[in-house]
Amino acid sequence: VQLVESGGGLVQSGGSLRLSCEGSGFTFRRYDISWYRQAPMKGRELLAVSTGPSGNTEYEDSVKGRFTISRDNDRNLAFLQMNSLQPDDTAVYYCNARWLANNYWGQGTQVTVST
Repeated sequence: VQLVESGGGLVQSGGSLRLSCEGSGFTFRRYDISWYRQAPMKGRELLAVSTGPSGNTEYEDSVKGRFTISRDNDRNLAFLQMNSLQPDDTAVYYCNARWLANNYWGQGTQVTVST
């Protein structure tokens, strides 16, 4: 089982990034896919969830209207489109896949937003 995030990097304030999460070794479409982030000296924060297999979405208030979660179950991919990025969005971003007792994490991808 593997989850691999990609797409992080350095972006200026107001810019955009699209993160990807590729799953393998499990039935991707069955799983709820979530994006979390963890900033230095802070706990891990849930940002957005896409429930499987319906694809219904929910967002944490601080990213609602700026971030969009989506998924392509045929390619075992999930995405997080992030717009209007601010320095407070600087963090390591993680993908999570969960179904019943199964709970998988990716290794994370760094997002840094400069002023």
